[in-house]
Amino acid sequence: MRAETTAYGETIMTKLWCPEREIELIAGTPPGGGQDRPARALIGILDRLRVLDRPVQVLNMPGKGGGAAWDYIHAHPGDPHRLAINSPPLVTNRIVGVSDYDHADLTPIAMLYTEYVAFVVPADSPLQSATALRDRLGTDPASITVSLATALGTSNHIALAAIARQAGGDPRALRIRVFDSARYAVADVLDGNAQVAAVTAVSAVPELAEGRLRALAVTAPERLAGIFAEAPTWAEVGIDCVIGTWRGVIAPAGITAEQCAFWESILRQATRDPGWHAELARQYWIDLFLGATDTRAFLDEERARLEDALERLRVDNV
Repeated sequence: MRAETTAYGETIMTKLWCPEREIELIAGTPPGGGQDRPARALIGILDRLRVLDRPVQVLNMPGKGGGAAWDYIHAHPGDPHRLAINSPPLVTNRIVGVSDYDHADLTPIAMLYTEYVAFVVPADSPLQSATALRDRLGTDPASITVSLATALGTSNHIALAAIARQAGGDPRALRIRVFDSARYAVADVLDGNAQVAAVTAVSAVPELAEGRLRALAVTAPERLAGIFAEAPTWAEVGIDCVIGTWRGVIAPAGITAEQCAFWESILRQATRDPGWHAELARQYWIDLFLGATDTRAFLDEERARLEDALERLRVDNV
């Protein structure tokens, strides 16, 4: 409730906005993919905290590097019951011509976290180290096929191109296979269709734990813990490549300030919960919570950074 003063000087209590029906949280990857994982983690926390009176369901809409999900909420302006997980292709899809809108045409609610890219190979791969991969990318990039998600122009692709360029290779010569989910990219490498997968770190954890994959390097500023403890950063082999994939929550354009503030408050509560922090550690996510205003500023900065990166690396998706 909140107090409001009428034109006659009377104070009345009005009810703050809250959802009136079921909420849809859209993930632009299949179940288990990079946008699906935070969606389901959030719902688990919200269910336990009981801060919502209406149910929340995940809808998976893979395609266009997550763009199918954002197309869906873009087509429902003013509806605060439809939210989506966002990630860098929200910005890069417009830069490279896949989409005609970006975050500025929607309503950013919050930033959640970032996660770094791991370069992994089959356990029996002749590529024994990050140095070996760096040298191959520098001398003969066309001889390496790399699987990644979820689109050309993503952080994974930019990281790969940056490594090749710094090693002396031509990013345009890279052979790349693109999938709607990093889990599919991992499977593609294990099926022998590519030599390397460039995926968000947690996406390769099951196969690393089974000994079917090895991690060559990560794009983090320092080594990750746990199963990645032995994987060097790219800086350790002379490559400047610190690139993460952020995840946040976005709503359609045209929702009210009160509705935006409601969702920001709900997400702030969820991300302060110890259960969320346990998810961050378990999934190799790095906390990056920002509210709505700071998220919009962050995305504006990301648009400028990603435009520059794609221009310098001559990465194109059209």
